[in-house]
Parts: sequence; C-alpha cells; structure tokens
Amino acid sequence: MSDLGLTALVIGTLVLLVLMGMHIAVALMTVAFVGIWAIRDNFDLALQMMYMSAYGGISSYIFATIPLFVLMGLLVSISNIGKDTFDVAETLLRRVAGGLGVATVAANTVFAAVTGVSIASAAVFTKVAVPEMARHGYRKAFAAGTVAGSSVLGMLVPPSLLLIVYGVLAEESIGKLFIAGLIPGVILAVGFVAMIMLLALFAPRFVFDAERLRELGDARRIQPLLTGKQMAGKSLPIITLVLLVLGGLYSGFFTPTEAGGMGAFGAFVIALLRRSLTPKRMWQVLRETGGVSISILILLIAALFYSRMLAMAGVPMAISDLVLDAGLGPYGFLALYVLIVLLMGMILDSTSILLVMTPIAAPIAVDFGFDLIHFGIITVIAVEIGLLTPPFGISIFTVKSTLNDERVSVESIFGGVLPYVGVMLIVLALIAAFPALTLALV
Repeated sequence: MSDLGLTALVIGTLVLLVLMGMHIAVALMTVAFVGIWAIRDNFDLALQMMYMSAYGGISSYIFATIPLFVLMGLLVSISNIGKDTFDVAETLLRRVAGGLGVATVAANTVFAAVTGVSIASAAVFTKVAVPEMARHGYRKAFAAGTVAGSSVLGMLVPPSLLLIVYGVLAEESIGKLFIAGLIPGVILAVGFVAMIMLLALFAPRFVFDAERLRELGDARRIQPLLTGKQMAGKSLPIITLVLLVLGGLYSGFFTPTEAGGMGAFGAFVIALLRRSLTPKRMWQVLRETGGVSISILILLIAALFYSRMLAMAGVPMAISDLVLDAGLGPYGFLALYVLIVLLMGMILDSTSILLVMTPIAAPIAVDFGFDLIHFGIITVIAVEIGLLTPPFGISIFTVKSTLNDERVSVESIFGGVLPYVGVMLIVLALIAAFPALTLALV
C-alpha cells in the first residue's frame, strides 16, 4: 500500500471509530497499536512503543499545569466569582446599547483569564446572565447565544487548556502560547462587543423581545444596582487572581506550572474566605479535578502514541509532498487546513480535533515556513468555532442543558450564536494574515 493509501486508511479508521462511539483515547491507541504492528510486522515493538509513550508522554514537569488550572477553575466556579464579575459589568454597562450582552462578554473575558475552560464559562454564565438578560427584555435565544459565543474566549484567553494540549503535541513553549493568545483574545472580545452594539442599534428585533420591552416600559431604566464600594468588593477576588496568574506569568516571575499552582492556591484562599468550600464540596472539587485531569492526560498519551505511528508510517511526509506538489502555497495549505478543522468541528469535540490533526499538520506547517506559535493560535480559533457549529456544538448543548427551558430550542440557540461565528471567522482571517498579532509579545 502507498503512503497516501495508508494515510487515508489510518485517518478514516480513526474518524469511523470515534463516530461509532468509541472513546477518542481508545480509538487513538487502537489505531496506533494496530498501525505499528502492521507496518513493522512486530507485535512486541507495538507493545514497547505503547509503553514508551505512556511513560514518556506525561513525565515532564509541564504537565502539572493541567490539574492545577483545572483545580483553580473549579474553585473559582464554586466561589460565585463569575456572578460577581457579571454584576459589576452589568452595573457599568447598563446604559450602553446591548449593555447586558456587552456585560456578558466582558465578564466572560475576565472569567476566561482565570479558568481557561470554555464549558465552565458556558455553564456559569447560563445560570447568571441568561435570566438577567431575559428579565431586561432580551430574547432568550440571543441571550443563550451570547453566553455560548463568548464562552469560547475561555480557550483562547490564557491560561487555556487547549493551548496546553497544542503546546504538548507540537512541542512548543506553553508560556509563549499563553502570551501569543492575549492579543487575539482581546481582538475577539472587542469584535463580539462591537457586533452586539451594532445589532442592538440596527437590528433590535434580533436582540430584544419587543413584547417584553413593552411590559417593562420605563421600569427597565433602572439605576445601577451596585455602589462603588460594592463593585470594588466584588471585583477584588477576580482582579487578584488575574494579577497573580497572568501578572506572574507575563513578567517571567512564574513558569506556567508555578502560575497554575499560585492560581489554585489563590482560588482556594478566596473560597475559604467566602465560606463556600465545605468538606463535601472540597471532596467533589478534588474528584472532578482528578477526573478531568486524568481524561486529558490519557488523551495526551494516546496522541503521542498515535503521532509516533504516523511518523513511522511516513504520513506527515506523504501529505506534505501531496500539498507541495499541488502547488497550493503556504496560505493555500492554511485555507485547506482550516476548512478541514471547521468540518471536523461539526462532528468532533475540540480536544479530539487537536489530537487527530496537530501531529499531521504541524510538520507540514513548518515545511511551509509557519511559526508553530502563530499556527497554534489559528488552530485553536478554528477548533473553537467547532464548539458553536451544528450538529455537535458542545457549548450550545451545555447552555441548553444548563438553561433547562423547553421554550428555548437548540435550533434557536444555534441561530443566536451565528453572529459570533461570523466574528470568529473574521478574526481568524485577520490573525492568519497578520502573524504579528500573535507574535508581537512573544
């Protein structure tokens, strides 16, 4: 069988197994094991490679960032910091066109700078922001779409678990990836804000529920709910954590692992001071941290095993030769890659896409002269769009299940999130065209 035939068989088998319901880690391990066994006709070698991947895959000190950032995010979630952040943003932005939508994006951006988990942001702000927006005359579908759309900031604004996974797979500095994600994250948040304000001014029927606004009348012109002292008190915990984690990371005082440790400790202290951490809750947080972390680490081991099989089979080289022979050029390859990632986002979750595509695409990107830091930010934005596109759209289903309102259908939430997908595509094109937006601070 030719290298290209083997490539098609390997990738096709992997996608088929995942679509049939097999866990992505098991599918990666199975394809990698059988692939090495078939290529070298050596069962013992396949076992040895699996052992080496399991041992060497997560033995590095940098992998401690994963459980530490997960722990920090969970501690932040139970401390109601997300609600406090939204309350402050709501007070400051109530008189802005589409102010509560803007407040949701602003609060989600700050929350993302601490948790780094999109699904956590979606769950928290569905409970906090959607009822408040509906109460003030916003369409529930738009409110839910705003929460789902802005939740993707959690995987771009550092710290980000997806950036950690990409950094491990591409063997790039996680600290540099965090720094590179800062400007694109801000651009994306600003794009969301501008889009909400423009829709509120020029397409109010998409944003507001006209009947509800008539019911409210002048009652919706409510004075700010919080005083300056109250806003300062509610802002202090999140500001402290942001300064502790990102300030220490960007100043070079902390490594990413140390920043995760300090952030987790800071979140633990805040949870204790707020008396939101009972022994039962602490045990639940530890169990969930372990479950999430182990799932990610097993995936990384499987992905390393899979990438070694691909290298042994010559798959990256075969695809690279095919793309070069096709005469697509660097940006032709990039456009094709982004299209494939977007299509995969309709059927697979974000981590799975990274695990499947990064080992194949990263060597080709290097051949075309792309900086892997810049390429990583493009990859994460493209992958994040998959969180918002049907039929998978994991952020959409997270919002739907958390909202638990039969009057708001999944289809209506997908409709509400479409403008955010448009903004993300524009930002993706902008980042691809101007690498300095990702590399200026690195």
